[in-house]
Amino acid sequence: MKNFLKQHGLWVLFAAAVLSVALAVMSVLSANSSPLVNLTGIIASPFRAGYTAVAAWFNDLQNYYKDNTDLQEEIAALRRQIAKNEETIREAEAAVEENELLHQLLDLTRKRRDLTDFEACMVTEHAVSNWTSSMTLNKGTSLGIEVGDCVIDSCGNLVGTIDEAGTNWSTVLTLVDTDTSLGAQVFRTKDLGVAQGDFSLMRENRLRLDYLPVDCSPLAGDIVVTSGLGGNYPSGLVIGSVEEVLLDDSGASSYAILAPEADFESLTEVFVIKSFEIVT
Repeated sequence: MKNFLKQHGLWVLFAAAVLSVALAVMSVLSANSSPLVNLTGIIASPFRAGYTAVAAWFNDLQNYYKDNTDLQEEIAALRRQIAKNEETIREAEAAVEENELLHQLLDLTRKRRDLTDFEACMVTEHAVSNWTSSMTLNKGTSLGIEVGDCVIDSCGNLVGTIDEAGTNWSTVLTLVDTDTSLGAQVFRTKDLGVAQGDFSLMRENRLRLDYLPVDCSPLAGDIVVTSGLGGNYPSGLVIGSVEEVLLDDSGASSYAILAPEADFESLTEVFVIKSFEIVT
């Protein structure tokens, strides 16, 4: 033993010193945790940070999805409310239009007591070509509208006559259509003639007043109305006004160019006269 200490005593002392320092360091480190636990924490720290980041990202994603879903539901609810409001506005506008139409009908009835049965209609289509001038209405035979019925505007001006009629629709040939022909009278002079459509005048929205007496002297601006002769049309409906008076090709009689009083292109509603009293 003495020989061992003599030979290795310095190394034993050095080892004891190193052990003492190691224990001291470990003692300091073990104030918070054991070395093994501390080493585990060091290794796990990056993974813990990554997990925390992933969890935070996933939580943010969930919140974003929830917020986006809530926003989409709110937008859908607003769209439904807007659609409902628009429907309410359309219904209100339709009610206003119907009320105005009924007011016009009442006023027209008061003015023309001989027109006993009207049907108010909306114009759904205007059609003008080289061969015809017509418009389509939203009512037909189910409401008593028949071919040959007169059609007037809200002021009582003649628009045309029913040419075709279906269950819930009808077609009106306007005054300027080439198939139009009806008895007419110059209101001021009481001269009689025939108002009829003319191919060359239709595109200009005009018609002719033919077969005027030789001594007839209508003036530009004279009002021309239906004569009521034959019983097919009520009398006194305004057809239009005289623009000019011309001699026919033979030079034996004259005719007038008429401008219709009704504005066909702007009409949105009209009245079909289903029956009337013949005034003699």
